[in-house]
Amino acid sequence: MLLRRAVDVGDSAGRDRIEVRGIRAFGYHGVLPEERATGQHFVVDLSIETDISAAAETDDLSATINYAELANSAADIISGEPVNLIETLAQRIADACLVHPSATTVRVTVHKPDAPIGVEFDDVVVSIERSR
Repeated sequence: MLLRRAVDVGDSAGRDRIEVRGIRAFGYHGVLPEERATGQHFVVDLSIETDISAAAETDDLSATINYAELANSAADIISGEPVNLIETLAQRIADACLVHPSATTVRVTVHKPDAPIGVEFDDVVVSIERSR
């Protein structure tokens, strides 16, 4: 018996996800002078919706979004030009992810675990979702 896989591109497109969690880099983001002077570690989680059916069928990296490139791009943005707000940092990372033509939606979570807020805490997190 030959099994066939039914594919309805209109139904499945955009439901596939590529995720990279825990991207770590050092940056100088923040509104306080000490944050800009000494810097701190940031952690980013990415989730990109894209149709990966062509990549799955062909086993070809060029038919999908390369997650190593995503991770490196996010790390470069974290360690790049400082911004005041992690909201801005998240937006810059989302914009870089949406450059990929097959990306339909991106979720970016920026963790700032060493934020100087004056009380004990586990994490400061900003999450955004952007679509084209």
